[in-house]
Amino acid sequence: MRHSFTLTWKGQDRILRGDAFIPSSAFNSKEKPNTGMLLVAHGYKGFKDWGMFPYVGEQLAESSGLLTLTFNFTHNGVGPSLDCFDEPERFAVNTYQREQEDIDCLFNWIRSDKFGQWIISEGIEYDVLPETPIYLLGHSRGGASSLLYALDHPDAVSGVISWNGVTNMDLFTEQQKEEMRQSGRSAVINARTKEALPLDRVMLEDLEANVERYALIERMKEAHFPLLLVQGSDDLPGFREGSAQLIENYPTAKWITIDNAGHTFNTVHPFQGTTPALEAAIEATSDWLHHHHIDCQRRTTVQLERNLLEPS
Repeated sequence: MRHSFTLTWKGQDRILRGDAFIPSSAFNSKEKPNTGMLLVAHGYKGFKDWGMFPYVGEQLAESSGLLTLTFNFTHNGVGPSLDCFDEPERFAVNTYQREQEDIDCLFNWIRSDKFGQWIISEGIEYDVLPETPIYLLGHSRGGASSLLYALDHPDAVSGVISWNGVTNMDLFTEQQKEEMRQSGRSAVINARTKEALPLDRVMLEDLEANVERYALIERMKEAHFPLLLVQGSDDLPGFREGSAQLIENYPTAKWITIDNAGHTFNTVHPFQGTTPALEAAIEATSDWLHHHHIDCQRRTTVQLERNLLEPS
């Protein structure tokens, strides 16, 4: 079951739109829900209603038992229309830092009383406690944003899944960067719609001001959270090489290759149905979540018991 929500920023013209997918176990009184949450982040030129994402949200909620949230980054360029770039000026300034603020807003909402109130108002029967594990799944650039958030907030994130994820956060061509420096604006072509989407200098400035912070491959040496990479054998040029470098620096991560799969696991927009590659990605993700979620719940229970035993 799908429930839509919106989050706003006080004093800012900024809206985060999302959908919550509820596992059927939440409505089965004989089956205790596998309490936990999964946040799904789209990639560059993507959005929560692009092609596979609604299906992915529904299927992962069902197979993992986790309350699953898909969402639009506030500056992804897709506004009230939900399926076209009706806010290109927001796309032009969609820095990684803004995406970090969006993810942080989601975490703060989930950990607040407001989230519990929203769940009750929607008639959702699902317990979300202060210690409820939260996992991040990101596709493409969303994978980079998810990794960055986990590196910056290791105690807040229970695990990260990266689907065909970006490891080099600089996605701009040399021509785009030169145009941004010289005139303040460049553009990128949306391959599906052929429209030119603007790129403002602030996006380049964000990269240049955070060189060390955005060095994901190097920073993985200091990581200590569970990580799964799910990647197509035919992913975009350079992406598999980046994953290999990341694994070299963080060998405890698991890297699963989906044979004969491209960057979107052979799916398109508008969604024309699932594919064997997408089903394999969902299955691999669900299996990994089951394994790590059981461990996470066990550790949480042990910690709670220790807290109860400690003298006040």
